[in-house]
Amino acid sequence: MSQQHEFAASLRWWRQRKGYSQLELAGRADISQRHLSFLELGRAAPSRDMVIRLAAALDVPLRQQNALLVAAGFAPVWRQTDLAAPELVQIRAALDFMLAQQEPFPAVAVDRHWNLLLANAGAGRLVEFLVGPLAPGTPVNLADALVAPDVLRPYLTNWTEVAGYFIRSVEADAAADGSAGTAELLKRLLAYDGVATALAAPPPSSTPGPVLPMLFRKGDVHLQLFTTIATLGIPQDITLQELRIESFFPMDEETSRIFRGWAAMAD
Repeated sequence: MSQQHEFAASLRWWRQRKGYSQLELAGRADISQRHLSFLELGRAAPSRDMVIRLAAALDVPLRQQNALLVAAGFAPVWRQTDLAAPELVQIRAALDFMLAQQEPFPAVAVDRHWNLLLANAGAGRLVEFLVGPLAPGTPVNLADALVAPDVLRPYLTNWTEVAGYFIRSVEADAAADGSAGTAELLKRLLAYDGVATALAAPPPSSTPGPVLPMLFRKGDVHLQLFTTIATLGIPQDITLQELRIESFFPMDEETSRIFRGWAAMAD
C-alpha cells in the first residue's frame, strides 16, 4: 500500500471510529467535504499541517497522531520522554508533590497500560499489608494486580463490581486510542478466570452510593476506599498525555484511622 493510500485508510478508520460523517469532520476541520473525500480516497495528498489539523479535529491521541504523520510520509512531531529525563524535572517534581500531599493515603502514577511509574509511601504500605513487600524494582501492572485471581482479588470483597467497572474503562480506552497495546491489555484481562462472570453480573439491587468503593478485607481489618483519577492539562508529550494519577481516599473513619496508624508506625 502506498503512503498516500495508507494515510487515506487510517483517516477513514479514525473518522468512522469517532462516529463522524464526512460533512461533520470537514466542518470540525474547517475544510471542504470534497477535499476530505479526496483525502480519504487517496486522490489527494495531505500537507503536514493538514494531517495535524485533521488529527486534532478527530481528537486523536498524540501517539496515534505520530502514526498518521508517518503514514502520510512525514516525521513524527510528538516526543515520548522518559519521566526521569532532565527536561521533565519540573513535571516530576509536581508529580512527587501530588503524591506526597496524598499521604498517609495511597496515590500512584501509571501509564496508559496501568504500569506503575510512581507510588507514595501510603500505596506501599497498603500493598505490603495485603500481599507482602515487593522487591525493589519489581515491575507492577495495576490492571493485572486488580483483575488476576491471585493478587488483590482475594482481599477485594466487591471484586465483581470493581473488576467489571474497570474492564469497561479499559474497553473505552481501547476504543479511544485504537492501539494494539491497549487491545492486547484488554484481551489479557478478559482471559482471566472469573472475568466473564463479573461482566455478566446484574447491577446491585440496592441503591448505589455516590461512587463505587473498593472494599478490602484481610483478617479483622476492613478498608473502604474510593479513588479519583487525574491527568495533566494540555500535555505536549506522549508520556505526559498517557499518564494518570490515581489517589485513594477513605470512606469511613476506621479506614482513615488505620492508614494514619500505619504511617505513624513507619515514622
